[in-house]
Amino acid sequence: MDAAADKDAGATPPEPSDGPNDGVAPPAPVRDAAAGVLDWLRIREELPLWLRWLLGAIPILLLFGLWWWATAGARPEDRMISPTILPSPLEVAHSFRSLWFDRALTRNLFISLGRVVSGFAVGVAVALPLGVLMGSFSKVKATFSPLAVLGAYLPIPALVPLTLSLFGIGEKQKVAFLALAFLIYLLPLVVAAVDEVDEVYLKTAYTLGATKLQAVTKVLLAISWPDIFQALRLGFGIGWSYILLAEMVDINGGLGDIIITSQRRGPREHIYLVLLVIVGVAFVTDKLWTTLGRALFPYRRET
Repeated sequence: MDAAADKDAGATPPEPSDGPNDGVAPPAPVRDAAAGVLDWLRIREELPLWLRWLLGAIPILLLFGLWWWATAGARPEDRMISPTILPSPLEVAHSFRSLWFDRALTRNLFISLGRVVSGFAVGVAVALPLGVLMGSFSKVKATFSPLAVLGAYLPIPALVPLTLSLFGIGEKQKVAFLALAFLIYLLPLVVAAVDEVDEVYLKTAYTLGATKLQAVTKVLLAISWPDIFQALRLGFGIGWSYILLAEMVDINGGLGDIIITSQRRGPREHIYLVLLVIVGVAFVTDKLWTTLGRALFPYRRET
């Protein structure tokens, strides 16, 4: 008996419990729901087009539903948010006619589009050759990398006063601002695309007697083109956020002009309509880029 008591005294005491439900399995419905979600989610699953559209529409519909709920009410005092701050979706839709005719939506849209295209063309004309050279030659990369790093940490809005002081108020300032913004965004992506080309392709090209120019154009640039195209596509889409920064400084046509005028003199509904127009145009142009990418690079799963 004394031996049994000594054995109990030397035994390890049980660990304290974290709570009354410690070690208790979740209810069966919870386990079944979790198992169903895990079974429904599959890594890198190929989805049909209709399902992609359906899943993509869910958060958009929820956002519009929340907007509708927050602005519901016939009188301003009945609403959660004042109509002077956030008009209802129906009020925004009803103001489209005045935006189209009174504010010349089409003309201002093409003004903004022309500025984006011009700035994009100038930015690509610098970023593409410089990025290919930096990705191909280490000495060129070492020379321009400090400037690329400085540009990466430079806030894009800071370019507005810089370009204003250099080019004044006018079209040159807007195009220069957009070109610098595109250059800062695209340059590291082009360099990374060329850097990611496997060394084995270069060794094979040199074995076959390729020159430096052929190695750059026929190997590095040819293999990295799909990734460069993807960077151009994303950069052009981001340009629609840059254009508002350029146009809000100098009210001289464009979608930014409409936003500033509507903020000062109303109606406020035009502000939200212009934002929706920008999203719609950016979506359409992105689809055009995607279609072009599939035609140019059919061997890529996504471009």
